[in-house]
Amino acid sequence: MEFVVVIPARYASTRLPGKPLADICGKPMIQHVYEKACLSGASKVVIATDHQKVFDAVKLFTNDVLMTREDHQSGTERLAEVVDLLKLDAETLVVNVQGDEPLLASENVSQVATLLNNSSAPMATLSVAIEEQDEVFNPNAVKVVSDINKNALYFSRASIPFDRSAMLNNDSVLDITPFQRHVGIYAYRAGFIKQYIELSVSPLEILESLEQLRVLYHGYAIKIEQAKVTPHAGVDTAEDLEKVIAYLKAKQA
Repeated sequence: MEFVVVIPARYASTRLPGKPLADICGKPMIQHVYEKACLSGASKVVIATDHQKVFDAVKLFTNDVLMTREDHQSGTERLAEVVDLLKLDAETLVVNVQGDEPLLASENVSQVATLLNNSSAPMATLSVAIEEQDEVFNPNAVKVVSDINKNALYFSRASIPFDRSAMLNNDSVLDITPFQRHVGIYAYRAGFIKQYIELSVSPLEILESLEQLRVLYHGYAIKIEQAKVTPHAGVDTAEDLEKVIAYLKAKQA
């Protein structure tokens, strides 16, 4: 099995400007992500950016970097441009890794690629078990339910599945065993990436603000299984960045 990893690296960030270049123990964040992705067994790892500063910084540690347009409305649109630039075959497996995950688990990258490779679905992703009750009701934690064949049934910011008995009885302690949180790593067949951006926007994705619901709305399958390694949180804020730095320093001590 061969697969390509694409790491989008947008320079602009409302909460942490210049995020891909944030220094983490002497390396820019995007380099940490790249090095983790290279451990996944991918045949190629490519960074896709929209900013010259990021492009120049990446060039210091790899030539596998592409300059993409600034006007993309989503990460999937940027991915489609990369598919064109690399002239990838329609059946090529492409794993999209977020550029703000310096503690990326390389095992999860290979896992999602394998999951897609062993199916006829156009897309695959991962989940993790929810371990805290508060997370069930946190709209920033996207929940997912799936069927017996590892097909995603629905993604939501709401608490799905709905525990009717517990909710109606106002139980203070909820059995969180059935709840799964979606992990934002995706594998696609390259041809489907281009197909996806031609699909009409669905009312579900607008309501939930979840792009992947467009795929389900139009009748396509998304394979999903629980991640082998529980992923660390990505970096959205300066506080998140400090936590990652502290974690790596402690690990090196």
